[in-house]
Amino acid sequence: MSKEEFKNEKLYQTTMHLARKMLTEGIISEDEYRQIDTIFLEKYRPTLGTLFSDIRLT
Repeated sequence: MSKEEFKNEKLYQTTMHLARKMLTEGIISEDEYRQIDTIFLEKYRPTLGTLFSDIRLT
């Protein structure tokens, strides 16, 4: 994994951690969470993040 790929992975994972927290606190809906996930999958193109993007967390 290159430095750029690692950076993108960290950014994606951090962003989605915050989005999951917002989801569990009721700040955003599941639909909004899925929209956020789609946007940031496209933006960061994470290598490992795609393995977890479809897992239901709540």
